[in-house]
Amino acid sequence: MSSNLNTVLAAPFGDDSDPRGFWLLLLGHVEHLQVRNYAPDTIRIRANYVRSFALWCLDRDLSQPALITKPILESYQRYLFRYRKDNDQPLSWRSQNMHLAQVNQFFRYLVKFNHLPFNPASEIELPKQPKSLPKAILSADEVERILAKPDTTTALGLRDRAILEVFYSSGIRRAELCRLRTEHIDVDRKAIFINNGKGQKDRYVPVGLRALLWIARYVESARDKLLLDHKEPTLFLTKDGKPLNPDSLTEYARKYIQSAGVEKSGACHIFRHTMATLMHENGADIRYIQAILGHERLETTQIYTQTSLRKLLEVHGQTHPAEKPDEDDTDDDSENTTESK
Repeated sequence: MSSNLNTVLAAPFGDDSDPRGFWLLLLGHVEHLQVRNYAPDTIRIRANYVRSFALWCLDRDLSQPALITKPILESYQRYLFRYRKDNDQPLSWRSQNMHLAQVNQFFRYLVKFNHLPFNPASEIELPKQPKSLPKAILSADEVERILAKPDTTTALGLRDRAILEVFYSSGIRRAELCRLRTEHIDVDRKAIFINNGKGQKDRYVPVGLRALLWIARYVESARDKLLLDHKEPTLFLTKDGKPLNPDSLTEYARKYIQSAGVEKSGACHIFRHTMATLMHENGADIRYIQAILGHERLETTQIYTQTSLRKLLEVHGQTHPAEKPDEDDTDDDSENTTESK
């Protein structure tokens, strides 16, 4: 069991000896997902959502999944809608949807293995998902300002510059970057091998020469200073010589964006959005971008056709009546020119 999953399941809840209670049934659900070879991160996320629901039930003296009815689940759905985070913001529609969807999956598992006669969540209508676009896209100039911020005279600064260059050049996800090993960088092919990416899929991603040069500088001048165990294969390391944590990576990226004076929200993922949008604006076919990003469905990638404005602005400027020179003004200009002669 992964360390992240261990964290989610570290403390038993409810009656941990009750074979019909939430705790033992959740452990069975987790084991079922592991046997089916689900990714550890997927299992952790699913277990966390079910755990949150179970704790909500236990607060209401509902100690077993068998006690849960459709009206109770509808009450939980209203609770999610009204819930406010520490910053007083509501849960996003996506988050509400995920909570309910994973509870439904848990009950489906219970029915499949005869722990329950029917699924009380089967008729719960999930919140409709808005088709939102990336909230922020960086310009090429903004990216360069951010990339210039790490202090490359230090080992950590050199590491961070290489990390930002890889994000911008390849568009890989933060978890994928944290798992990169030194042997995953294929200099001859100008590619990065993504091992066990999202959905447990391997893929090769192109990476530019500039990013490769910064990786080389980091490996030659900084990695050995961070390395404590020479058997450690991970490419990017903390000051303690350990693999980076995705959440820490988010903090680093956000720090450099803010220090560059870029007033746009985002961290690691903003480089992924930016790379895809700028490549599309410069003529890249959407299917190539899909392959680079590792999207299973083209529909997921097509949001970048909507955030790419350059071509739309060109067409707008060339065809919108208000953008065309006024003919009367043109005639007046030519008459004034003639008179001046």
